[in-house]
Amino acid sequence: MNNALHNWDRIVIHADMDSFYAAVEQLDDPGLQGHPILVGSNSGRGVVLTASYEARPFGVGSGMPMAQAQRLCPDALIVPPRFKRYQELSTIIMTVFSDFSPIVEPLSLDEAFLEMTGSEGLFGEPKNMGRQLKEAVKTATQGLTVSVGVSGSKYVAKVASGFAKPDGLTVVPPTAARRWLAPLPVSKLWGAGEKTQTRFAAMGLKTIGDVANSNPSLLVKQLGNAGSHFYSLSCAKDARKVKSQHTAKSIGSEHTLDRDTRHPREIKNYLRRSADAVARRLRNKGLIAAGVRVKLKTSEFQLLTRQEHFDEPTDVADILYKKASVLLSAFQHSGPFRLVGVTAFDLRTVKGPLQLSLLKRDGRERRLESTLDKIAERFGEDVVHRAGDPKTTLGADLVANLDFLDNTEGM
Repeated sequence: MNNALHNWDRIVIHADMDSFYAAVEQLDDPGLQGHPILVGSNSGRGVVLTASYEARPFGVGSGMPMAQAQRLCPDALIVPPRFKRYQELSTIIMTVFSDFSPIVEPLSLDEAFLEMTGSEGLFGEPKNMGRQLKEAVKTATQGLTVSVGVSGSKYVAKVASGFAKPDGLTVVPPTAARRWLAPLPVSKLWGAGEKTQTRFAAMGLKTIGDVANSNPSLLVKQLGNAGSHFYSLSCAKDARKVKSQHTAKSIGSEHTLDRDTRHPREIKNYLRRSADAVARRLRNKGLIAAGVRVKLKTSEFQLLTRQEHFDEPTDVADILYKKASVLLSAFQHSGPFRLVGVTAFDLRTVKGPLQLSLLKRDGRERRLESTLDKIAERFGEDVVHRAGDPKTTLGADLVANLDFLDNTEGM
């Protein structure tokens, strides 16, 4: 495609690391290279967090039950996740991104948007920008690859980054974006889940081009406001800006258990552990939460949630835990449960004496927790545990622990 700069009023890059968790494991252990590997718990109850590209031809993918993945790919090697290592490399990767642009919008540990408009004098044409970014990431991480999409909008750049994985570079000039999108399936429309895809099929719309050539009024009639959204995307129209100060909408910690439990005491132990992890991350990021959410998943995979706001925002684990314990009693389902999680939401940045004063009521507990933060930072998170921590009272019954930041709501 023609990359002439006069066609580019705006330049956006979407960078997405290739099979990140699995690639890190293969990087650190050369013996895993070339083999199909599944990152996750070696348990029939576990799920695949990431599958290496060697495993994917067998139909294995993220989120699949580990038992099913093993049936599809019996020769796959199962590797337990190392989230601390992934976070370490993520920091390196995001630093590389910030070297290319002052406006970087992370979406997760391993992907981000970069606003590159006006940087032609530094990096040359858009294709050269992508090449240099890929090389810089590979050098900084000593071997990890990233797939890059370059276009004039966030949406098209994101679709482009997944077009030639792994280690891909796809450049779509704005003037060619609508034509490039046209043959792709409607599943590539941002936000079009299975239900929406079914409704598109009922309307006879199979490709993005079909949507672009349809009557926008009919789309709105059939899909509501989402119809207008999908029509704009199908025409390669997306005016959303790359946001460099993109605050996480929520921070959470979830535990998938090796054995189901219905006992309130055991569930509360996991709530306590999650609350500690969430509060620590809030303090590290200078955030306070105005609400907390409890998440339970039944043995039949039914997802249940309850949430409530605080009288005052907080970053104190004890407050998160006490509110979570109250919410636990509001669940009508008796279990058993296979997943327990706590999420802090409605996050605000701690600024100035007014907001800091909100924390004075629990100053003693916060000072204690801040001291524990420093101990964990210096000696590791496993050095100090609360009495009743599930690590020590329940044995090794965790399939996986997932700590996460949710930046993607409303994308």
